[in-house]
Amino acid sequence: MDRNAFHKLLAFGIERGVSDIHFEVGYPPHYRLHGELLGAIKVPPLTASDTEAIARMILEDRSIQADFTRRFAEIDVSYSLAQRGRFRASIFRQRGAVGIVMRLIPIQVLSIEQLNLPPVLAEIADARRGLVLITGATGNGKTTSMAAMMRYINETRHAHIVTIEDPIEFIHEPVKCMIIQREVGADTESFRDAMTAAMRQDPDVIMVGEIRDRETAATCLKAAETGHLVLSAIHTPDAVATIQRYVGLFETDAQDVIRDRLGDCLQAVVSLRLLASKDGRRRLPAVEILRVTRTIRECIRTSRIGDIPELIRKGRDLYSMQLFDQHLIDLVNAGLISMETAIYASSNPEEFERALRVD
Repeated sequence: MDRNAFHKLLAFGIERGVSDIHFEVGYPPHYRLHGELLGAIKVPPLTASDTEAIARMILEDRSIQADFTRRFAEIDVSYSLAQRGRFRASIFRQRGAVGIVMRLIPIQVLSIEQLNLPPVLAEIADARRGLVLITGATGNGKTTSMAAMMRYINETRHAHIVTIEDPIEFIHEPVKCMIIQREVGADTESFRDAMTAAMRQDPDVIMVGEIRDRETAATCLKAAETGHLVLSAIHTPDAVATIQRYVGLFETDAQDVIRDRLGDCLQAVVSLRLLASKDGRRRLPAVEILRVTRTIRECIRTSRIGDIPELIRKGRDLYSMQLFDQHLIDLVNAGLISMETAIYASSNPEEFERALRVD
């Protein structure tokens, strides 16, 4: 496969609005559109030489060396298509051949409203210090939602923003803010090194692409405690699981102290699930929102995590918090998603159906 053919496949995906493109041996290129994985009809199955050629084209302008004839470590890099779109490429080995999955990153950073996210995310982004966690499974909009919050900050206040990503995804053009974007592997050795350096770079806001390990979690916590607003993503399904996961990254004998520190600096947890719209033409976010009140801080400190869902439910009117199931009911009542989709996505389907009937 040559570069022209490769770029045509990418351009086709951009034009159709796909989220991911798969290049794997034995299959034609596959596109994920509105959550469904569809094969390219007029393209023959790819060979091992095709996928290897694609991988080499993606890595051509980088200093990464990979011997595709041997086992190699997974490679995550960004790739641009001349003012059309950017991709996050994951290159890996499977059954002795090279495989590639490319996630489309739109050129334009969409706003909170354009993404149909709850307006309260703007209030959360207005915080001047503390830790904000954006959570959800892979492909459910964490990166896009963080980018929207960064856009809001960029348009509404004069601040210095430092982002640390692996790889850099959305490119943020300065509006009111000064923005530094650093890529792990290209600009810095690790999230931890970049976070440590960021605190010496006079930031107001630090965005960390993902919390993957104890060291990154600890450094994010320290940055939030020292007067910075820290936004990051973590692969957890909801607020309760997020708090448990964050504390669980640390050794058992340190967890009581971590609960105290997290209780002091956590500002919000925003959890996302992307669902098919009723018309089948797009995906819409269902969002759980935890805003940390004095009572919730005490729950975190004393490990009474099980009390949090009811506090979220009761805090909807006063604090604009919401559980997934509360937002699902709103989406059904607004005619945006089907009842079947909502029931399938709900945390407790039986209780959800009862609530829907009552509502």
